[in-house]
Amino acid sequence: MSASILIADDEPNQVELLSFNLAKAGYIVHKAYDGRQAAEMIEELRPDLVILDWMMPEMSGIDVCKLVRKSDELKSTPVIMLSARGEEGDKTFGLDIGADDYITKPFSPRELIARIKAVLRRSTPAQEGVVQTLGDLMIDHGQMIVSKAGVEIVLGPKEYKILSLLMERPGQVFSRQQLLDKIWGHGIYVEDRTVDVHLSRLRKALRQASEGQDDLLRTVRGAGYALREI
Repeated sequence: MSASILIADDEPNQVELLSFNLAKAGYIVHKAYDGRQAAEMIEELRPDLVILDWMMPEMSGIDVCKLVRKSDELKSTPVIMLSARGEEGDKTFGLDIGADDYITKPFSPRELIARIKAVLRRSTPAQEGVVQTLGDLMIDHGQMIVSKAGVEIVLGPKEYKILSLLMERPGQVFSRQQLLDKIWGHGIYVEDRTVDVHLSRLRKALRQASEGQDDLLRTVRGAGYALREI
């Protein structure tokens, strides 16, 4: 079954261009031209993924995303934020309020489709039977197996999810709060220390698999964590 996607942007030409390319890629596309309309359509249609422009009349994409994350029924809906604001602080803010990805304008339809596929894989990895790779590190979501250079790595459920998320965007730094929101869920109270414990376990497992030769998991002091690009 094709995934349904809601595009919300107040630029009709942009909406039509994206709609054409997403439909061509096999997705079911719905369109909204302001934030309030987008919020109503999300509630009514329950799309598999939402693409929100940051700046829209009636209600901003940021406010729509916040509404989605506050809703018990909608909070797991994947959201991609679009914006002409390309500063690092803007991207961090967009991710902190609950967006699963942030794309700076201008961008190509091909890039957007690749990001959509990645976000949808993260939301339903086992169902898709996806295999993620980063160098000789591999996650087979169909069999729920992690391995490095062919050697299986045993991880707990949370470490597994954290690794999968970091492998989607190697090099990108995720803060503790972003990891909490994406792995444990929005509105769930978990101490920051809990994230550190799971990351420590993940780092130890990766080091053992590498026989201490490298450290794939990178800590950025005061910012968060990332997987090294290979």
